[in-house]
Amino acid sequence: MNIGVSAMASDRHGDIGSLAKKVEEVGFESIWLPEHPVIPVNHNSKYGGSPDGSIPTHMYYMPNPFIALARASGTTTTLKLGTGISLVTEHNPIDLAKEIATLDHYSSGRFLFGIGTGWFREESEVMGADFDHRWTQAREHVLAMKELWTKEKAEFHGNYVNFPPVYCNPKPSQLPHPPVLLGGNAKNVLQRVVRWGDGWMPLGVTPEDIKKARATLSELAEVAGRDPDSISITVFGQPANKDLIDQFEEAGANRVLLRLAGEDEEALLADAEEKAGAVFP
Repeated sequence: MNIGVSAMASDRHGDIGSLAKKVEEVGFESIWLPEHPVIPVNHNSKYGGSPDGSIPTHMYYMPNPFIALARASGTTTTLKLGTGISLVTEHNPIDLAKEIATLDHYSSGRFLFGIGTGWFREESEVMGADFDHRWTQAREHVLAMKELWTKEKAEFHGNYVNFPPVYCNPKPSQLPHPPVLLGGNAKNVLQRVVRWGDGWMPLGVTPEDIKKARATLSELAEVAGRDPDSISITVFGQPANKDLIDQFEEAGANRVLLRLAGEDEEALLADAEEKAGAVFP
């Protein structure tokens, strides 16, 4: 079982490179950063993760996760570097493909591409996304990026992405490309994972949920002609509870992510040490 951490990095949390170094030193397998490019001043959206629907303060101060993870790669050697999650429809897929390939290249193949489409309509629209058809758009963006990552001369022709044959280098170090992990608990997420993803990243699930999902993924993969073992499950946002992590492993999860908390860099570093002590022998 791989155990990683998700971190709410911001300008008040100091150097992400220092945090990544500590996370690697205490034994975690990966570090994951979230994304919100902008927070519109005027909006009607409600955040489901807070009691009153208000947007948590930390979301206003998130750095670009790809640049932050590049910094983290420079202070570590084995730590995997993940987006948890990247709002894939809020990017130009050609530019994003190159960013990711560059990060994966310079980190020697350590990038994990956790993606989602978000809950924030006004943010999506500011960034040029089609919120009402966001998963259809996400699929097309990912398929276009896979062409750019795997083909010397890549082209793509779709409803959202359309480009003639182009060269786009460097290529990612991982072959055929960094794994694409779909976040969320949407009704059709497992079907999407099997059709065009490499793994699933659920939030707020139990070991029993994972056991059922693993069985469904195996059935869907066999029908699609895929190896069920090639599809990973990364359970997001869990407490530092070794017994619970063992239950997730038995249910079929490949990775569990613990959420680091703290008001500043010192608190995050201390939390990483405390959580490592709770989950590693």
